[in-house]
Amino acid sequence: MSQVRLARAAVFLPEGRERAAEIAAHSGLPEAVVATKLGIVQKRRAPADLHPSEMAVRAARLCLDSVDPDSVDVIVWTGSEYKDHVVWTAAIHVQRLLGCRRAFAFDLSARCSTGILGLKLAADLLAANPSYRRILLCGGHRTGDLVDYTDRATRFLYNLADGGSAMLVERGDGDGDGDGGNALLDAQRLTDGDFSEDVVLPAGGTKTPVRARPDPASTFLRVPDPEGMKGRLDKVSLDNFLDVIRGAAGGRKIGYLALLHMKRSAHDGIVDALELAPERALYLDHYGHFGSPDQVLSLGLAEQRGLLSPGDVVVFASAGLGYMWAAMSFTWQRPTFSPAALAALR
Repeated sequence: MSQVRLARAAVFLPEGRERAAEIAAHSGLPEAVVATKLGIVQKRRAPADLHPSEMAVRAARLCLDSVDPDSVDVIVWTGSEYKDHVVWTAAIHVQRLLGCRRAFAFDLSARCSTGILGLKLAADLLAANPSYRRILLCGGHRTGDLVDYTDRATRFLYNLADGGSAMLVERGDGDGDGDGGNALLDAQRLTDGDFSEDVVLPAGGTKTPVRARPDPASTFLRVPDPEGMKGRLDKVSLDNFLDVIRGAAGGRKIGYLALLHMKRSAHDGIVDALELAPERALYLDHYGHFGSPDQVLSLGLAEQRGLLSPGDVVVFASAGLGYMWAAMSFTWQRPTFSPAALAALR
């Protein structure tokens, strides 16, 4: 019987690191608050000349090592909307750089839930198109550029970091024993438009076009009503997270939860509510919040540390501004990170 599986995964981490002390100096927050309450011991930052498409390509090359580029049928950009150019399809550029000449390429956008939405979309595309065998999900992020440390209203965004990720989803035959397994299971998604304008990048859209030479302050992410947003989000966020995670698990015991980076108390609240041991959901306080690569990074770290056993149900979970809460599960049978990809987790 045919199945859809997560065959391979990889991340690219830039060398640069921004540490809690630096963020504290820029923001005026105590270093201890940055490191423990916000959960940013350090985060990864890319140099000015390293752009999202290149970070996606570097992750994808690790993911596709020894895979024939012409065997990839579809490339889906699951990276940031803040990319090399505006009004630009990054996936087609990535397709050219990877030499995937046969692939059909397009961009997907659901903010930090894009990677999980991409997994669901890939599974559906493979189910609907018998001629497709392999779909590459990849993207790069430089959202660290969009943070203004002097704006306390956006301090929940201080963790935004830079990097790239890639996942290869493919069709397999058999029950998982002979083909490596990692069969994709269930997905769950929830959106709430009440938060659609709570976090915005004022400049660059039709309301404040670039040609209008906007105030530089409008080129950072802003929260127009921080108290209102917090009050509304506190009422629903934990429940929505738990709903999509449990829905994706489908009644199965969760062996590992690959969760996005968020403040420590929010992370612990989810883990405690699910009655998971801390090592069942690693906290990314030495990496920051990349966006959709968080779950891929978390999976790689779990594989590197030997935390997974064949048959474990892994759940990817995230929330994207707007808001979307999303989760997807798969049955882990073998590593998705190659030795080279694991070596990149330094």
